[in-house]
Amino acid sequence: MRILGIDPGYAIVGFGVLDYDKNKFIPVEYGAIFTQAHTDFNARLCSIFDDMEFIIEKYKPDAMSIERLYFTTNQKTAIDVAQARGVINLAAAKKNIPIWEYTPLQVKQAVVGYGKATKKQVMDMTKRILNLHDVPKPDDTADALAIAICHGHCCTARR
Repeated sequence: MRILGIDPGYAIVGFGVLDYDKNKFIPVEYGAIFTQAHTDFNARLCSIFDDMEFIIEKYKPDAMSIERLYFTTNQKTAIDVAQARGVINLAAAKKNIPIWEYTPLQVKQAVVGYGKATKKQVMDMTKRILNLHDVPKPDDTADALAIAICHGHCCTARR
């Protein structure tokens, strides 16, 4: 199974593409989509959508896993991230890719085995699980890979 993990945002969208077979993860590609500050917000959304379509077309994932949003403080940021998340989901939906959502707690539990793990612990375990030399940068990329790992573990448990 090829999994596309996404850490949504409007300034930075982390992505990670993993192949998952028989409890083994193989990194295919990972990185981030960046949009420029002080750019028209709708232009940023278009850029995110276009880049997501490119990634989906190039890597042909079987599933997309994305972080479920929970915001308690900044409503403007929450709305903007939700809009970016919407265009990301639209890009996957247009290609009939199933979309799975995971909370930060679920990701921590799946990657570290402890729902209250620190960000550093999640990043370190992501690096170890994928046999990487360094934790991917920016943090959004490492988070996207952790979300993809979470889906690999969770989809196996559903079978």
